[in-house]
Amino acid sequence: MKERIVFHIDVNNAFLSWTAVYLLENGYKKDIREIPSIIGGDEKTRRGIVLAKSPVAKKYKIQTAETIYQAKQKCPTLEIYPPNYKWYRKKSSELMEFLSQYSPNQEQLSIDECFLDMTGMNYIYKDLEKLAHEIKDEVKKRFGYTINIGIGNNKLCAKMASDFEKPDKVHTLLKDEIVTKLWPLDVGDLYMCGKKTKERLNQMKIYTIGDLAKKDLKILEKEFKSHGKYLYEASRGKDYSVVKEQTGKNQSISTTETLPHDYTNSEKLKEVLLKQTEMVTRELRRKELFAKTVGVIFKNSHFINYSAQETLEQASNNTKEILNKVYQIFDENYKDDEIRLIGVRLSNLTEKKQEQISLFDNEQKEEKKDNTLQETMDKINTKFGKSIVKPASLKLVGERKLKK
Repeated sequence: MKERIVFHIDVNNAFLSWTAVYLLENGYKKDIREIPSIIGGDEKTRRGIVLAKSPVAKKYKIQTAETIYQAKQKCPTLEIYPPNYKWYRKKSSELMEFLSQYSPNQEQLSIDECFLDMTGMNYIYKDLEKLAHEIKDEVKKRFGYTINIGIGNNKLCAKMASDFEKPDKVHTLLKDEIVTKLWPLDVGDLYMCGKKTKERLNQMKIYTIGDLAKKDLKILEKEFKSHGKYLYEASRGKDYSVVKEQTGKNQSISTTETLPHDYTNSEKLKEVLLKQTEMVTRELRRKELFAKTVGVIFKNSHFINYSAQETLEQASNNTKEILNKVYQIFDENYKDDEIRLIGVRLSNLTEKKQEQISLFDNEQKEEKKDNTLQETMDKINTKFGKSIVKPASLKLVGERKLKK
């Protein structure tokens, strides 16, 4: 069996770097990465805050997400440049196209990061770590900005490795390096370990990833339920998810919402998720599709994106089933931070439900009746407007979850 090798590529300080490239290409005489500068926006449209900062601005202790006014108090000579999202999308597409030549299997995580499955590529490239350095250097030479590349035997380790030290670095986190490189890190550094989870782990006298790896799995499952198994396996550098390029018209269905103000109330956030889940599942049924993977997307007040997803036992387009999974993911991954954007994403879509034969005929009958009711309501809502009618059972699911 071939040893899995995965690269995680992450653009260093993407928005500021890409803006610097744009300005230089258009005759600007200064490289804004070398002066006190930030990417910021209009206060009136809720973007009058620091979106990205230059290394020089960082020396003035300017923080991402603080107001432009606060930043200028710290550095009166600070230069402010607006975001250029159209240019960022162009730069992202350009990078992804360039990287695709090294592996046919590419999974884009966000506008500025992706995975490459390099398994078996050692027959083409003799030294994959050397290749990573060559890719990093070629991006800098060709496009004018830097990236980090993490190398691991799975996606988790590759992503963790790319964050070790920035910018313009290549790091490895292979299976024989887990103990020396991963275990000494603070447990809060583990991918998908939120603030709440870290606090509970610390209460259990678990402070490092190594402490977590040595904890009894049954204790973790009792405390964190299904998330406990993830924490246990991740702390040991285990991740079985594949690098999967999403292609075609049925790649995913998602919806996100920028909130009117930063939310910190879990109940308010779950109300938004309830509405979003209803929307995406209705779209699934309209397209006669079923989702196998459910994800929740977060963006906090510091403009840091994080997300989590889980796989259903069976593909579904049932609102109640998917809502239960959405709430479970939220409970296990929300970091108690200020949220400015939240969303639901359904992926791994299929045209077949691929049901397993159940011994519980009554459950199957109830589910069929529930689906028929949903189809009827979908027709009414399509005719008269969004969410005119919704089942009482769905309302009860939401209320029960919100009370917890």
